[in-house]
Amino acid sequence: MPTSAEWLEVRAHLLEHRHALALKAVSEYPDVPRVAGTPLLTSPGWTPAAPIPLADLSLELGTSPALPVLPRSAVPDGFGSYAEAMAALASPTVFQNRETYRLLGFTGRHLTFGIGTYFDGIDVGEACAHEYAGQVGGLPLRAAVGDPCDPRRRPVNVAISTLTLRHDEASGEATFFLHWRDPKRVGHAGGMFQVLPVGVFQGSSEDDFSLWHCMIREFAEEMLGAEEIHAVDYAAWPFARRLTEAARVFYLGMGVDPLTFATDMLTVAVIEAGEFDGLFGDLVSHNEEGEVLCGLPFTAENVERFVHHEPTQAAGAALLSLAWQHRSALLSA
Repeated sequence: MPTSAEWLEVRAHLLEHRHALALKAVSEYPDVPRVAGTPLLTSPGWTPAAPIPLADLSLELGTSPALPVLPRSAVPDGFGSYAEAMAALASPTVFQNRETYRLLGFTGRHLTFGIGTYFDGIDVGEACAHEYAGQVGGLPLRAAVGDPCDPRRRPVNVAISTLTLRHDEASGEATFFLHWRDPKRVGHAGGMFQVLPVGVFQGSSEDDFSLWHCMIREFAEEMLGAEEIHAVDYAAWPFARRLTEAARVFYLGMGVDPLTFATDMLTVAVIEAGEFDGLFGDLVSHNEEGEVLCGLPFTAENVERFVHHEPTQAAGAALLSLAWQHRSALLSA
């Protein structure tokens, strides 16, 4: 096992070179399909030929099987897990072990989830990224996981990544929003651009098992700066009602980051300009996780820039690329 000092040295290298390492890690999976020519790995059947309304996906809550026993190669001496080491030695501002919905299977338009925790994903995915950044003693943890798109091989926490499009129906123009994730404040994908909002699929209470409810909370928290929301009555919450009426929401695919194994559901929310301005007139410039870049024209040039020329998280790059491919269907639906 590495010492704490050695672990911190590799951790610093990972944080500084996360994007380059992710691009390099794609080479570990030559036989795994990728989304829209980006580094995001995927599984056959995860990405539909055309956008699917989010409401057409069905969910089932099952029983989570026991987690496989995996090597502990990236855990420093004296710690029981990678998350424990992060909390003690290099904790970001936002780092809580909340209950999550763990992906168990995805067939057609039906997803099965069990119960997991946020640190389950850290202990495998972030540890694999650390192992890859250090490249000392081979990659036993990564090898033990095998196909990162197989939810039977590891705990799979799904983040719902949403590209938000403000659409001016009169002019036909659209703008989008990005997030620069501050590495001092987040436990994953620091120093990179990502779409906005994004949140790990979890409920605000025990019986809150809804993709859209999770997305509503992230819109409020990441775009309006609301404090973390718990046990909310969505029917009585004016913002939730207005957003539900205004947004046309689509599922475009799902994929896995080749470095960290972060798994993202790729969605698009299209909101007419007037409705958007009424909902997000108080759009923040910064939130708990970083800086908000707003009002970027949804053009070929900007898509090309953030897909291929900026340090954009793999899921964000894939989602921008897919949304541009499907722009006619998304903006005319």
